[in-house]
Amino acid sequence: MSFLFISYIIPNKKKINRKSRNLYRTDRPGRGNLLSKSAALVLIPVILLSGCGKENVQDENERFQDYTSALFAAEVASDAVTFHYTLKDPEAFGISTEAEGFGELDQDPSQLRAAAENMGKALESFDYGQLDIRNRITYDILDYSRKTAEESADYILYDEPLGLVSGIQTQLPVILSEYQFYDREDVESYLRLMKSTSEYFDSLIEFERKKSEAGLFMANYAAETVLEQCRAFLDMGDGNYLYSTFKDRVNEVKELSEKEKSDYIQENALMLEDYIYPSYQKLISAVEELLGTGENEKGLCFLPDGKAYYEFLARQSTGTDLTVRELEDLARRQIVEDLEAMEAVVGTTAEEAKETMAQTGQEDAEFILSELESGIRNAFPQPPETQLQVKYVPEEMEDHLSPAFYMIPAIDNTGENVIYLNSSKMGDDLTLFTTLAHEGYPGHLYQTVYYEGTDPDPVRSLFSFGGYVEGWATYAEMCSYYLTPLSKEQAVLLQKNSSIILALYALADMGIHYEGWSRLDTVEFFSNYGITDAGTVEQIYELIIGSPANYLKYYIGYVEFLELKKEWFRKQEDPSQKEFHEAVLTVGPATFEIVEEYMWDILDEEQE
Repeated sequence: MSFLFISYIIPNKKKINRKSRNLYRTDRPGRGNLLSKSAALVLIPVILLSGCGKENVQDENERFQDYTSALFAAEVASDAVTFHYTLKDPEAFGISTEAEGFGELDQDPSQLRAAAENMGKALESFDYGQLDIRNRITYDILDYSRKTAEESADYILYDEPLGLVSGIQTQLPVILSEYQFYDREDVESYLRLMKSTSEYFDSLIEFERKKSEAGLFMANYAAETVLEQCRAFLDMGDGNYLYSTFKDRVNEVKELSEKEKSDYIQENALMLEDYIYPSYQKLISAVEELLGTGENEKGLCFLPDGKAYYEFLARQSTGTDLTVRELEDLARRQIVEDLEAMEAVVGTTAEEAKETMAQTGQEDAEFILSELESGIRNAFPQPPETQLQVKYVPEEMEDHLSPAFYMIPAIDNTGENVIYLNSSKMGDDLTLFTTLAHEGYPGHLYQTVYYEGTDPDPVRSLFSFGGYVEGWATYAEMCSYYLTPLSKEQAVLLQKNSSIILALYALADMGIHYEGWSRLDTVEFFSNYGITDAGTVEQIYELIIGSPANYLKYYIGYVEFLELKKEWFRKQEDPSQKEFHEAVLTVGPATFEIVEEYMWDILDEEQE
């Protein structure tokens, strides 16, 4: 099952300089999925298409696109969630098979290795030199994914589907609530999906038991958080939003009679009571049973092969080939650069900047998004026309869901977009403004709609490059400070402040999981930056333990975009921000090595 929305976290933006005392930041879930898309992709049997020999006269680009089309069709139909969230009109893509269920959890490393090898053989059948630039990018992504999947086979049981940041237990209800009904068959598909929840949770529980047997079950405090999240969902009772959202969606299906709508509403209620709730109760019982079997409550480096696993996780999360030590150096250099920029700002304070922002009265999300969309036009290319709906996290789940997240639309339906806001975590006007920049313009929504407007190979929608996607959204967030009513000096102060906060989280992530920092080590690290509230640092420590390498994709991805931008301005004769943005957006989500290789030529190729 693929997780199909991009999540975001906002810190309470305390002033962070050498005199700062407090900092609080909740989880920052990233774009991802319940299973690795790249791993799931190569699990399907890769069959070389007939006529794929070199003697075939068919154009090599057409042959390659035939292959990726077959690959896309097979993978997109692997489960109902991927199928429905990826395509609104599958028949337009030549896909008539209706997918069922949530998919399967990867548990067999030999299957993963065999599938990776199979894909490698398929890729070797193509003449790389004859492919055009778009197909070379896709080829490189497939090859990268193959190698990553093969490497991940050694670490299948290290994965945590019940993660504190992006676990199944919190994501599944949101995914169900946003499952769109275009016609009667979609309603039927949804109800069948709900019925399969019990079977899916059984496989999840089996996976967690295998982790426990291998000594890899989560720490007790993480398990307690998972239990709390599950109970919060059950405690909503009759007020559960899966009742109300279903009713709203089914009432919009025009082909249904009022009697049919009423019958479906009753059936949905039965599915919740007979399958969804019992599945959560069963999961609670299983986690309670496994409590105390986790042998490690510290960083990954204390597990067998844990350090090597974190190195792999860092590469996969960031989309870079830098070592962990090189990532640490990159973060520290950026901190120094940000501190120097803050010290150069005189005559203003963070408090004054926040007062200025509060006086603007920008509290309406739709108005802010409109302002952002207009404000980016000089520095960013024009995206296709689209529509956006802002929704709000149900009050009962505010403590357990992210401050905001963007739902990725189907690739053939990017005209409809949804951003969720968690009202309880929008501390002030500036937080709301920068959050909407991250999720909307020029962040996730803008990047997604712009890229799909370039008509990319559909198979690329099946891959998740967190470093690129979350790095871009963080870059967009940082840019948004200069679109506020703040003075330039105030914007610099607050933007660099935000950058440093995120850098500290990334360094703490690497320190805890790679260097083996204890709780006391983490407290000492943050105290060096004026953050001395031990309780807050305890929360940070446990958050990072439960979400290894999560912060890296945000911060390292952001810094990688800064590095690419510096290189662009050094090498181009007449550089512009707009052209740089157009180039990296047109290459699309990929590793930063791939983006750097192709960003120089992609615009010229597109214009030919």
